[in-house]
Amino acid sequence: MGRGYGALVTVWEREERPVRFQWQGRIHVVHRILDHWVTQAAAVSDGGEGALRLHVWRVSAGPDHATGVYELRHDPANREWRLIRPGG
Repeated sequence: MGRGYGALVTVWEREERPVRFQWQGRIHVVHRILDHWVTQAAAVSDGGEGALRLHVWRVSAGPDHATGVYELRHDPANREWRLIRPGG
């Protein structure tokens, strides 16, 4: 995947959907949501092991007039968003 894989990003949401995000100092506007799915990952905490539900959003987005396809992963338990596939 390219540079930025797994990078923490700031995401602005509306109705629990990403509408824009900041990556590499630039604001990327989400033009269209292409797909959304929920996946589970193993989570280890002081209380033992469990499953962590992660939401993945594939979006068409970009700064200015440029557009690419990006994948954003949201971890609601930790309130973290990560860019898991930079646009190209």
